[in-house]
Amino acid sequence: MFAALGIFMLLLLSGCTSLPLPKHTPSLTLPMQLHVQRQQADQRQDWLLVIQQEDAGLRWSLMDPLGIPLARQLLHNQHWQADGLLPPNPEARELFAALLFALTPADQLADNYPQATSSADRRALDRRWQVHYVQPQVFSIDLDNGVHYTLSPLNTETAP
Repeated sequence: MFAALGIFMLLLLSGCTSLPLPKHTPSLTLPMQLHVQRQQADQRQDWLLVIQQEDAGLRWSLMDPLGIPLARQLLHNQHWQADGLLPPNPEARELFAALLFALTPADQLADNYPQATSSADRRALDRRWQVHYVQPQVFSIDLDNGVHYTLSPLNTETAP
């Protein structure tokens, strides 16, 4: 009983870790739909991500290829909050925060993330997030825990 309670508390606390966030919400062209490929060791997963403006915040919706929601979060006033009835998903929150860092326009990076380093095709936030830009809207993010994400715009055009 006590072991289960301890594991629950550890999971609860791990979901509350502080994530780096920008000082100000960066200017993004929204809504945005992205194809997310997650790779860790030899395991690969494909997801869909939609980012939308919601009043004064940003709504992040992560789904599997069948459209089943995996995580929904709202970033409002520098705080993440659950959106809907999905359980907490600390990995998705980390992905969303890293994406916000990667999507921040270059001219807003220094003001929003003073500790970031950047060059023409790379940027980093300490060792936590390493971003490599392949093309303007195609990039990869390496997290310090060994997870690798490749992101690209979701092609929403339909065939005739």
